[in-house]
Amino acid sequence: MPKRLVVALATALSAATAAATLVAIRPATADAATGGYDFAHPQVVTTGLRAPWGMAFLPDGSALVSQRDTADIMRVRPGSAPVKVATVPNVSPGGEGGLLGIAVSPIYALDQWIYAYYTSASDNRVVRFRLSSPQTQQPILTGIPRAQTHNGGRIAFGPDGRLYVGTGDAGNSANAQNLNSLGGKILRIRPDGTVPVDNPFAGSPVYSYGHRNVQGLAWDEGGRLYATEFGQNTWDELNRILPGRDYGWPICEGVCSDPRFTDPLVTWSPAEASPSGLAYAKGTLFAAALRGTRLWTVPISGGTAGTPVAEFQGTYGRLRTVAVGPDCSLWVATSNRDGRGTPAADDDRIIRVPPAAR
Repeated sequence: MPKRLVVALATALSAATAAATLVAIRPATADAATGGYDFAHPQVVTTGLRAPWGMAFLPDGSALVSQRDTADIMRVRPGSAPVKVATVPNVSPGGEGGLLGIAVSPIYALDQWIYAYYTSASDNRVVRFRLSSPQTQQPILTGIPRAQTHNGGRIAFGPDGRLYVGTGDAGNSANAQNLNSLGGKILRIRPDGTVPVDNPFAGSPVYSYGHRNVQGLAWDEGGRLYATEFGQNTWDELNRILPGRDYGWPICEGVCSDPRFTDPLVTWSPAEASPSGLAYAKGTLFAAALRGTRLWTVPISGGTAGTPVAEFQGTYGRLRTVAVGPDCSLWVATSNRDGRGTPAADDDRIIRVPPAAR
């Protein structure tokens, strides 16, 4: 058989089986390891997703992935095609809204609760349900402003067992400074939706304010909280979040050196970032960039940021979500079918980055 034909057949076979096989990919960068991870040997976990947004892991190591526009929850295992395990009712997709963040109860083996943030016909809200009956929902936080843009949507359980919720200003910048609005905030609630007594504002779920559009939440080993945030036209932000603090929007964007506001740890131009999901591992924060089409790695020590380094620059297109898997690998989801990307035939994908060998 001619060599050219052999190569063509091998290429076609690889493309046909990508959704069902864990496939090694060509290295994206020259450096073998950044932040304790081997970016020279990424792998495809799965393909064929449609605008994946949130990601959370079940105790068996599989991931639940929310699809923004279809309101489907997909179960993803390495080496297997994604399987739809639930469709969340009452979701009203449109613009940046839809089925957004997802979280698994810290005591899932006991209570089986799945938490989701979604855009309804009237608001953004957080609900919980069992995978076997997503139609039987318990709303635990409602009344978050909704719009075509700036819906926030990231949810995550902190090391304190509280549920943290990142929201956007819903296109009304005044929401961010209004402590009576749930928009433009990071919110903190108990798993049942009630307000913890140690929140900074008595009786309020507001944990921090002055945010434009919070997209990622992560904690380091010291329990310090970090968040990524879309700026407007000048500066995107990585912030260290402290209770009760004002992060400046819309009065301040980026570093303002104004004692009324808390300055970000890191800023980027929107063209090189538009940061979405955030994860922490091995002394490093990992921020998925949409418009910037890269994964930013930011060394962190004692709450102080070092020099960011970009990985996967332009390799996989828009990156929406990054999470640390049960095996300590990084899982990175693309967002090329969200209406703003240029999808490849096998998008959207989840890429796995293994820890670097010691």
